[in-house]
Amino acid sequence: MSSSRSSAGRAARPLAALLLLAGAAHFARPRTFDALVPRSLPGGPRAWTYASGVAELAIGTAVAVPRTRRIGGLAAAGLFVAVLPGNVKMAVDWRRRPTPYRQGAWARVPLQIPLVWWALRVGRKA
Repeated sequence: MSSSRSSAGRAARPLAALLLLAGAAHFARPRTFDALVPRSLPGGPRAWTYASGVAELAIGTAVAVPRTRRIGGLAAAGLFVAVLPGNVKMAVDWRRRPTPYRQGAWARVPLQIPLVWWALRVGRKA
């Protein structure tokens, strides 16, 4: 195995794990994620929670499998961009919570940038 291919695998494994754990969490604790769904989306929050959980599980699986890693990395980048409005909603909704909660919520917003970069890197190096 070439060095670049093994480094791609090293970067892909934790990304796949992150996506798979997040996807499973959508089913284990859906109420947590329901609150992040912007009201402007059609349908109920639970449907979006489950749909995004399925998407994370599918994309995490695609990232984990070398044959589908390239498309999985691109899909992960798109997913990280797509959930940005939910992270902004959380930060705005938590504006009256204690300072550590507010800071944590706002920290999630710029965190999307390195997540998108990581996913694109995994896809590019696959």
